[in-house]
Amino acid sequence: MNNFKVSVQETSNTSIVKFEVNQFITKHQSFEFNNIDEAKSSPLAQQLFYLPFVKKVYISGNFVAVERYNIVEWSDVQDEVAEQIEAYLNEGGIVVEDTAAPKKVPVTVYAESTPNPSVMKFVSNKKIVTTLFEFTSIDDAKLSPLAIELFHFPFVKSVFLDENYVSITKYDMAEWQDITIEIREFIKNYIEQGKEVVLANAAETLKKSSEQLDSHFETLDDTSKEIINILEEYVKPAVASDGGNIQFISYDANTKNVSVMLQGACSGCPSSTYTLKSGIENMLKEMLPGKIEMVEAING
Repeated sequence: MNNFKVSVQETSNTSIVKFEVNQFITKHQSFEFNNIDEAKSSPLAQQLFYLPFVKKVYISGNFVAVERYNIVEWSDVQDEVAEQIEAYLNEGGIVVEDTAAPKKVPVTVYAESTPNPSVMKFVSNKKIVTTLFEFTSIDDAKLSPLAIELFHFPFVKSVFLDENYVSITKYDMAEWQDITIEIREFIKNYIEQGKEVVLANAAETLKKSSEQLDSHFETLDDTSKEIINILEEYVKPAVASDGGNIQFISYDANTKNVSVMLQGACSGCPSSTYTLKSGIENMLKEMLPGKIEMVEAING
């Protein structure tokens, strides 16, 4: 059972809507079709062109973007189009034939240092996962073929994946100047070959799909929800740019203590304790007066 879910995402261009899928539907390749004749290699795009308002179809990674003619407004039709794409995928419909020539977008990967000297961030110009994953050993990497291969390098201690980058924590036995180019080339080639980064069911298996996270969120108390919203809006973007993540674990209303998990570059980072105390703890105390006493972290 594939269990594809499609959500509607508006874009800065009012003529174009993105239909985002909870799994990858192409192997890191992009395809653009301007009419039904051009779409011979994509049964999905052909089906969309039967809708009279469809002007252009663009398929890439985990989304289908559709440009419309002005005969309709997206608000009137977008939900039906999302349902149509979702039904098509769940019935096993072919997205793009294997013989189709993708729109050539070269894969680039660059290395970026992080505040944690043990962690390097490898950033791609392609989206590689739909949600974040952390693997701390080859045993717990069963859901990620990419992580398993990275663990074959003796100096790789843990692997953290998010949207378009891989953060790698190394053992002290190796220096970044000696291994960075090798890892960067390996990741670049892996993505170029269209290999699977994580298995299609990985998010569901680890209870990380949007639906599972949303339903868990609804079971929490109001203060926990407020804490999560503050972390999502103010803290996560900053730690993501450093190659890491902060995840809410629990809130104790009696002691007013908050537990969070630090992942990726934030895990074991010398500066993370300072960030936690002076930044996150102070922010939560200020935004939720009287409700927060302390923030404690466990490393992922």
